[in-house]
Amino acid sequence: MTYTPDPRVDAYIDALPEWQQTICREVRELVHEADPEVTETIKRTVQPYFVLQGNVCALLAAKDHVNVFLYDGGIVPDPDGIITAGHDNKTARTVAFREGEKIDAPPLLAMFQQIIANNRAGGWRKLKKEM
Repeated sequence: MTYTPDPRVDAYIDALPEWQQTICREVRELVHEADPEVTETIKRTVQPYFVLQGNVCALLAAKDHVNVFLYDGGIVPDPDGIITAGHDNKTARTVAFREGEKIDAPPLLAMFQQIIANNRAGGWRKLKKEM
């Protein structure tokens, strides 16, 4: 681990069923692998967010799945078809993982890296205007 974990994110993850903990920890590692400067925080009282010059992603555990919200304004390519919801959402799209599903790490990592690059270039809102 080369990042500083936020104890509030730890508490959120630790309170989940084991299978959701596993998913959240793997996503957490991937987003930090995408860029070591990503920081963790809690927004909306309890929801873990990962940020670097803007939101990168957020975690939300539901009863039968874990949602990873990708804050990309719908502009990051999804050639592997990992987006499961929010295709028409103007702010974030979702990748949902259910118990027993493996995370397809390479495309998720690539999306995190592109979102971070977009954030560094001024954010998806600015980039959409320029398209």
